[in-house]
Amino acid sequence: MRKCGEGTRWAASSMESEQRRFDSGDLPSLRRMVCEQGPLSRPDGSVSWMQGDTSVLVGVYGPTEVKVSKEIYDKATLEVLLRPKVGLPGVYEKSREQMIKKTCEAVVLGNLHPRSSVMVVLQVIADAGSLLSSCLNAACVGLVDAGLPMSSLFCGVTCALDAGGNILLDPTAKQEKGAPAVLTFAIDSVEKKVLLSTMKGTCSEEQLQQCIATAQRAAETIFRFYRDAACRKYSKW
Repeated sequence: MRKCGEGTRWAASSMESEQRRFDSGDLPSLRRMVCEQGPLSRPDGSVSWMQGDTSVLVGVYGPTEVKVSKEIYDKATLEVLLRPKVGLPGVYEKSREQMIKKTCEAVVLGNLHPRSSVMVVLQVIADAGSLLSSCLNAACVGLVDAGLPMSSLFCGVTCALDAGGNILLDPTAKQEKGAPAVLTFAIDSVEKKVLLSTMKGTCSEEQLQQCIATAQRAAETIFRFYRDAACRKYSKW
């Protein structure tokens, strides 16, 4: 039998969990996005991010004390760790870590926290395609949840070209496998600038420009999702 007061605590806990979780619903071009802010208690900011069946958990620590060997006198030291679903990080994860790090460094105002450390830890839960863009999105929302100062937001968008040259937005793992080219971009929220561009395969310059334009349009949907998720979290019950 539930004790007096337990029902109230359970209801409050349920409401808090629901407040942190935001679902985009069905989108015309992108897979469904689901974001839960603050699922972890130890990091300064954390996010559970799902995009289709791809799922990533991120924890952001800092600004905090940094080792003397890694200290930078005029800005924060930013590190990114990407952990695969199973096993230890390999060459693939290390290269993605650098891409995510460079993107974060482009927008985080590290000069406001000199001689400190900011660490972004990403854990892959499931990879069903467009993993890098999902990691970028999770990292951005995690930085926001940690309250770090940023010059702008950013998002990741993956495009794949099929055999006919058509652009597939936010492709699944199966679509990526059969695509002649897969491109991932990081787009900033202020000027829609390309902060990161990486490609697997080959494509023409015209196709590249078409993919960039498609990614910039898709970014508007993702940034709107960011805003809606933040409003949902911080609005009154």
